[in-house]
Amino acid sequence: MGDPAGCGPQITATAWNQKHKNSNAPFAVIADPLVFDDLCPIQTINRPAEAADVFSSALPVIPLPNSLPSRPVAGQPDTANAPGIIASIEIATQYCLDGQAAAMVTNPISKAVLYEAGFAHPGHTEFIAELCADAGGQSQPPVMMLVGGGLRVALATIHIPLINVAQTLTSDLLHQTASIVHAALQRDFGIDAPRIAFTGLNPHAGEDGTIGREEVETINPAAEMLRGQGIDVSNARPADTVFHEALQGDFDSVIAMTHDQGLIPVKTLDMWGGVNTTLGLPIIRASPDHGTAFDAAARKACRPDSLLAALDLAEAMATNRSMA
Repeated sequence: MGDPAGCGPQITATAWNQKHKNSNAPFAVIADPLVFDDLCPIQTINRPAEAADVFSSALPVIPLPNSLPSRPVAGQPDTANAPGIIASIEIATQYCLDGQAAAMVTNPISKAVLYEAGFAHPGHTEFIAELCADAGGQSQPPVMMLVGGGLRVALATIHIPLINVAQTLTSDLLHQTASIVHAALQRDFGIDAPRIAFTGLNPHAGEDGTIGREEVETINPAAEMLRGQGIDVSNARPADTVFHEALQGDFDSVIAMTHDQGLIPVKTLDMWGGVNTTLGLPIIRASPDHGTAFDAAARKACRPDSLLAALDLAEAMATNRSMA
């Protein structure tokens, strides 16, 4: 469901409108049905398997265990909605762990809304990873990958201050990240022999240690170790050229050292259609690569591009995983 006062209801209704006539991959939304009043026809169902029977004529909605306290107002976030937002994530995760759903797509949440209600996780990704771990299905940390504009970009570090990146990067972290990305490219993206590039942390990838030692002491040793295990990973490549190399077909994925280093090229190439997917989970999870867009929700001006792309990517990943 995401935050019901944000863009989630509008883009979900629009996505259903665009997909219901020809989709072979029906989806259901876990939400309070009143969220979709006046947006599209809905039909409540009890479990994901029933979505296929009603998808062509109405958006299938699996109601929350408890109704929202009041009708959400677009553009006006309300902490009272936090329990419903959290329940929607928990139920979707369990459906995927149980095999009742092939994948989950999470609409945007407002961390501020959840934090005010006592939510103890940095965001969706960490919460879902903990839910999987509690169910006995999670054995490694999740890795964020952005897909869009012809690129697949995973992140070695995410939401930390830039000044802390160098001390956070270790060869073990990069080895673990690249191993997870390699396995996901094979299993979820159907690439038999993935080619992965590490970016450098410093300008010109450190120029043999003259503009920083991280490449020489941390990144390249991790790449050498990975290659010794049969994983095709480059030494650190200059970040100002490696994304062009990936677009030219030299690499199937790039692992960026910092959050903005990886997101800037994806969002420049495809601001509206990028997808955030979480690798390393026992389930498939994708999400629009944008926030709750409260202002756009209030204006009823929400674009569904990223949600549509997330639904398509989740479907493709589920198909590849079923064939792996």
